[in-house]
Amino acid sequence: MIESSFGPWGRVLVSLLNKFGDKAAGLFCYAFLLLVSLILSCMFYYIALGEIIIVDVLAVLFFAGVTSPVLISITIYAMRQLEASKIYLESATQQEKLLNQTLKDNINRLNNEVDERKMALHAKHRAIEELRKEIAERKKTQQELAQQSMLLRSIVDSSPDLFYYRDQHGIFAGCNKMFELVIGKSSGELIGQSVESIYPQDYLPEVLRTDTEVATTQQPMTLDVEYPVDGESRWFEMRKLPFINDKGEYIGLLAFGRDITSRKEAEQALETAYKDKGKFIATLSHELRTPLNGIVGLTRMMLDSELTQQQKSWCNTIFSSAETLGNIFNDIIDLDKIDREQLDIATDSINVSDFINDVVNFTGLIADQKGLEFLIHRTGILDIYALLDPTRLRQVLWNLINNAVKFTHRGSVTLEFKRENRESGQWLSFSVIDTGMGIPSDQQARIFDMYYKAPDTTGANAIGSGIGLAVTKALVSAMNGQIHVSSIEGQGSRFDVEIPLTLCSAPKVQSYAGRSLYILLVEDVPLNAEIATNLLEQRGHEVIWAETGEDALSLVATEDELDLILLDMQLPDINGDVVAREVRADSHYDNLPIVALTANVRSAEQELQGISIQGALAKPINTTRLDKMLAELFGIDSNKAHTGGDEQSVIVLNSEDYRLLDVETIIDFVSSMGVKPFKRSSDLFETLNPKYCEELRSALSAGDIEEYSSVAHKLKGAAGSVGLQEVQLHAKVMELDAGNVGADKLSQWVVELEEKIKDGQASLKDAISVLGSNKES
Repeated sequence: MIESSFGPWGRVLVSLLNKFGDKAAGLFCYAFLLLVSLILSCMFYYIALGEIIIVDVLAVLFFAGVTSPVLISITIYAMRQLEASKIYLESATQQEKLLNQTLKDNINRLNNEVDERKMALHAKHRAIEELRKEIAERKKTQQELAQQSMLLRSIVDSSPDLFYYRDQHGIFAGCNKMFELVIGKSSGELIGQSVESIYPQDYLPEVLRTDTEVATTQQPMTLDVEYPVDGESRWFEMRKLPFINDKGEYIGLLAFGRDITSRKEAEQALETAYKDKGKFIATLSHELRTPLNGIVGLTRMMLDSELTQQQKSWCNTIFSSAETLGNIFNDIIDLDKIDREQLDIATDSINVSDFINDVVNFTGLIADQKGLEFLIHRTGILDIYALLDPTRLRQVLWNLINNAVKFTHRGSVTLEFKRENRESGQWLSFSVIDTGMGIPSDQQARIFDMYYKAPDTTGANAIGSGIGLAVTKALVSAMNGQIHVSSIEGQGSRFDVEIPLTLCSAPKVQSYAGRSLYILLVEDVPLNAEIATNLLEQRGHEVIWAETGEDALSLVATEDELDLILLDMQLPDINGDVVAREVRADSHYDNLPIVALTANVRSAEQELQGISIQGALAKPINTTRLDKMLAELFGIDSNKAHTGGDEQSVIVLNSEDYRLLDVETIIDFVSSMGVKPFKRSSDLFETLNPKYCEELRSALSAGDIEEYSSVAHKLKGAAGSVGLQEVQLHAKVMELDAGNVGADKLSQWVVELEEKIKDGQASLKDAISVLGSNKES
């Protein structure tokens, strides 16, 4: 813009100045002006005067020469100033442009900042508003949390369950009111305290052990704990859980406890009821088995004698009824064992063919009674010895056969026995097939259910207890077998049973034929002690007798040559299990065999569980079982049967007059020891029984029911030892139910007892007379 203000000459001059500098350009301009002055003066004079006057021209040149430097200097200076002004103006213009641009940028940035500040201000206002809302919400949340915390604390404190929290070092950090009540200290006293300073020393080891286990395994644990509260023992179900942070680190222990005292008491009462039920059923089994065996045995003997057709029919009915009753009772006993998960299988070496023959005999008898055809089929070699439980197997067959006969009104009952070789081993398969009414198809899936009885064709319930087939299935399963049913309604049913066979050799007859033994007999009933002593001395053994547990322990400590302890379980001072524990507590007697004497073998084995004993014998002592027990403990000789006397003839008491007696026990006693020892035992009972009756009356007068029951127990054992069955059963009732009836009934029982003793002794004396006559003959 500034360069455009100069003319062409000015631009030329500026170019010369910039190109050659001021001096060179000034000389050039000076020479140029002189030349121009010379030319112009010459032209002026030539035109004006028509001639060129040299002097005038030189004057002009001189004037030009004098004035030109000044003019040139002024011009150059002016040009330089103009050029400097130009540069300054250009620089100022550029700076102005830059300043304007900067100003515009600043204005834009300022506008942006203003907009941003406005936005920030709006955002600030919004943030402040949101902060206010958040503060309000936090206050509200804190209030709600505080209310919830108060509510939760109130719930926790009002809970009947206890709660506490401890850190990883076992220091209490919190608890509820129930825990304070249980421990007997406030939360202020508990918080900050260690485990060792809170719990009694008796409970501390178990607490530390469970805490360590939870901390180590980081797994919850549930356990039942007994703890005293206000002097009363209480039970708590404790649930201990590890407290884990978000990093998976163990930082403490949470514990919850619920008072389960009522449940524990109920469980204990239920357990006691189970035991009482088991004792009752076992006792009932023992008491009923003897008369039932007598009925069955005598009926079989009568069936082998000459009878009229009507008498034979009656005997068949008696036999079938007694067998039915016995097997139903077996089912009841096994039902109780199934309920208590104590159904066990006792295998023995038996001849399968002989077992089948026994089954065939009673099947034919009950089938003949209903006029049914009985068929038997055998497949394979069955004359073998195998490890089976004959009692359980016979019970399975009896239930199936009895059902077949019961529900078959005409036709036949068929038994099929088969021995099979399979990949899994040898199996005994047997089937019971009938042509009876059959089982409806919709009922077959439920036929083995407990207490289930399918309706018959008339719509009424079928006769039966509803437990036979359920027990049968349980027995078969316990023998690792299987049972199946197939039936067509109106045509008959088929029950198939498969039992695995384990072959074995024929059993050896066990009897003791070793040295004379030195035996400690612990028995509080003198009559029982005399009988057992006679029985053992007849076999050549030496016996010492202890009437109480304390006497027994004293004799064990003083007699170093004892070979065996026969220990009664119920003694007047301490029970047999206590005596056994005391003996086993001394390692010196680790090898001294202990055999329990009891009316209930199962109960004795349970009481002595955990104590090393070598067996149990039922009272009154059976000679066969005694011989087997001695053989197992001290040696076996299959060629000898130590009876302690001369060979005796077969003794039989089959008269109806002896229904008050336990004929089997009497015969076993007399067969083992002779008539005279048995008569002495009978006379001893006759001497002792008035004393027992007097003790019963004294206990009744004093209101001592426990003593009344104890005397009845002694009397029961003494009566059983001499075969007074009715007296034994009555004394058993007196023992078990003494606490459940009034004084009048207890007194009446004593009167009835004396009458039964009188009748029983009369029958017993007659039996002894008959046995003596048989012996002499």
